[in-house]
Amino acid sequence: MGDIKLIEKQIEGLDDKAFAELAAWFADYESSRWDRQIEADSYAGKFDAFMEEALTEHRNGKTAPL
Repeated sequence: MGDIKLIEKQIEGLDDKAFAELAAWFADYESSRWDRQIEADSYAGKFDAFMEEALTEHRNGKTAPL
Protein backbone atom coordinates (compact mmCIF):
# COMPACT_ATOMS: atom_id res chain seq x y z
CA MET A 1 0.00 0.00 0.00
CA GLY A 2 1.37 3.43 -0.90
CA ASP A 3 2.20 5.99 1.74
CA ILE A 4 -0.78 8.20 0.86
CA LYS A 5 -3.24 5.30 1.00
CA LEU A 6 -1.82 4.26 4.37
CA ILE A 7 -2.21 7.80 5.71
CA GLU A 8 -5.77 7.96 4.36
CA LYS A 9 -6.66 4.71 6.14
CA GLN A 10 -5.14 5.98 9.39
CA ILE A 11 -7.10 9.24 9.12
CA GLU A 12 -10.32 7.33 8.50
CA GLY A 13 -9.70 5.48 11.75
CA LEU A 14 -9.42 8.60 13.90
CA ASP A 15 -12.10 9.46 16.42
CA ASP A 16 -13.75 12.89 16.21
CA LYS A 17 -11.41 14.53 18.72
CA ALA A 18 -8.26 13.26 17.05
CA PHE A 19 -9.61 14.20 13.62
CA ALA A 20 -10.35 17.75 14.81
CA GLU A 21 -6.82 18.04 16.20
CA LEU A 22 -5.37 16.77 12.90
CA ALA A 23 -7.54 19.16 10.88
CA ALA A 24 -6.41 22.13 12.99
CA TRP A 25 -2.76 21.10 12.71
CA PHE A 26 -3.07 20.62 8.96
CA ALA A 27 -4.69 24.03 8.47
CA ASP A 28 -1.85 25.69 10.40
CA TYR A 29 0.78 23.68 8.53
CA GLU A 30 -0.74 24.47 5.13
CA SER A 31 -0.91 28.16 6.00
CA SER A 32 2.74 28.17 7.07
CA ARG A 33 3.81 26.47 3.83
CA TRP A 34 1.81 29.02 1.81
CA ASP A 35 3.43 31.91 3.73
CA ARG A 36 6.92 30.51 3.09
CA GLN A 37 6.14 30.10 -0.63
CA ILE A 38 4.80 33.66 -0.93
CA GLU A 39 7.88 34.98 0.86
CA ALA A 40 10.24 33.01 -1.40
CA ASP A 41 8.38 34.17 -4.51
CA SER A 42 8.56 37.76 -3.28
CA TYR A 43 12.32 37.57 -2.70
CA ALA A 44 12.71 36.00 -6.15
CA GLY A 45 10.97 39.00 -7.71
CA LYS A 46 7.98 37.07 -9.00
CA PHE A 47 5.60 39.87 -7.96
CA ASP A 48 7.64 42.79 -9.24
CA ALA A 49 5.74 43.11 -12.54
CA PHE A 50 2.39 43.09 -10.73
CA MET A 51 3.62 45.69 -8.27
CA GLU A 52 4.89 47.95 -11.05
CA GLU A 53 1.61 47.60 -12.94
CA ALA A 54 -0.36 48.58 -9.82
CA LEU A 55 1.92 51.55 -9.12
CA THR A 56 1.63 52.73 -12.72
CA GLU A 57 -2.17 52.55 -12.55
CA HIS A 58 -2.09 54.47 -9.27
CA ARG A 59 0.18 57.16 -10.71
CA ASN A 60 -2.18 57.44 -13.70
CA GLY A 61 -5.16 58.07 -11.40
CA LYS A 62 -6.81 54.70 -12.00
CA THR A 63 -7.20 53.89 -8.30
CA ALA A 64 -9.53 55.08 -5.56
CA PRO A 65 -9.07 55.34 -1.81
CA LEU A 66 -10.42 52.41 0.15
